Amino acid sequence: MDYRLMTSCSNLILRFAEPTDYSVLFQLIQGLAEYEKLSHAVTGNALALKEHLFGSHRYIEAILAESAGQAVGFALFFHNYSTFLTKPGIYLEDLFVLPEYRRQGIGKALITKLAQITVERDYGRLEWSVLDWNEPAKAFYRSMGASILDDWRICRVTEDALTQLGTVK
Repeated sequence: MDYRLMTSCSNLILRFAEPTDYSVLFQLIQGLAEYEKLSHAVTGNALALKEHLFGSHRYIEAILAESAGQAVGFALFFHNYSTFLTKPGIYLEDLFVLPEYRRQGIGKALITKLAQITVERDYGRLEWSVLDWNEPAKAFYRSMGASILDDWRICRVTEDALTQLGTVK
């Protein structure tokens, strides 16, 4: 389903990603990694992304932002759960708009669409993380009513440490 929104980018369309979108979505993910100076951390590939979006078990969902038929941004998300609310929620893993399309309301439109989906599905909350150095993003999120939880920290186990932890002894 397409969603046409009023932004300064007058021909903006937001839509759920379709199976044919996997390669353009992966290119946008690479653009995000470049912006965050983390290109070296992209070890996945477009085919794995396609499988996770559209395979027999769908781990993630994505919304593409298009202007004049070109993909200019995306929001990639998955479900989480609040035990205190006893409701599912949406966790926004990544939000990205190509640099030349920023400040046109596209990022806000993507987050607004995710909020609408959250409400439509009767979920309890919409959450995401922001890098501590990204002051423009933090100001943008606060302007939309988001709280930044300074007293919470992300814990992560990957690679060798994950293998070691997950090995039954």
